[in-house]
Amino acid sequence: MGNAISNKEQQVTYLKERLHIFLEVLDSIEPETTELEDIDRMIAMMDDLELKMEQFKKLSE
Repeated sequence: MGNAISNKEQQVTYLKERLHIFLEVLDSIEPETTELEDIDRMIAMMDDLELKMEQFKKLSE
């Protein structure tokens, strides 16, 4: 695994990159061919992003 992110600037950069990845995945999805597994994967990505935001929030308190 990588190094822990403790710097606020690195945290914001990390979250922006993850959100960008999510948006790319969302843009690439074809509604006609999207399966439940694809939607579940996207929900998991958002859950992971939310968890990371909460972790960063606790570190900065």
